Amino acid sequence: MTKFAGFGEHAVEFYDGLSADNSKPYWEDHVEIYRSDVRGPMEALLAELTPEFGPGFGEGKVFRPYRDVRFSNDKTPYKTHCGGVIEQGRGGGAYYVEVSSAGMRVGGGCFHLQSDQLARFRQAVDTDIHGKALEDILAKLRRAGWTVTGDAMKTKPRGYPDDHPRLELLKHRSLYAVKSWDPDDTLHERACLDRVRKAWRQVRPFNEWARDHVGVSEKPRR
Repeated sequence: MTKFAGFGEHAVEFYDGLSADNSKPYWEDHVEIYRSDVRGPMEALLAELTPEFGPGFGEGKVFRPYRDVRFSNDKTPYKTHCGGVIEQGRGGGAYYVEVSSAGMRVGGGCFHLQSDQLARFRQAVDTDIHGKALEDILAKLRRAGWTVTGDAMKTKPRGYPDDHPRLELLKHRSLYAVKSWDPDDTLHERACLDRVRKAWRQVRPFNEWARDHVGVSEKPRR
């Protein structure tokens, strides 16, 4: 296994160029930079972090660089970032990391909830024990500099009173926390691994809450 030593010196420049020229010719002319400066380091980063964060969540994987344009008005073929994740299934907690021209972003939580997962999420949030535990977890993340966000309904879900103490959480159809860094020297150094590890340790209680109370969907992926 190649030891992670940071993302390559041309990683940010590669995505700057791809954002300006998202075309097959650009991709083919620069694909070796993608492999050596982006994808290779991402695979090494995940491989080193999987022993700590993989148990109960699975193996790390790097997402494909190609966009699914079948149902999108935007037909540009390539993603302008490289994402990697350790998760057992979408929605039930995830250790996420991403590199792009904007720098690095990490995240965790429930990035997508199918109907069965959403039902379990709301059931847990509705209880005083598990709902309050999630509130405390999210408050601690915010104090540590994380942004808590996600898709939320404008109105309350049916079946819950207007004065529910966690009504805003119940409105969520996805809920996750993210933290970002602008491009800097650390991105290209081994210290980047320590940055991701520290962040993932902070988001671990959120992921474990999602694993225990939301879990993997029993429905097929859409």
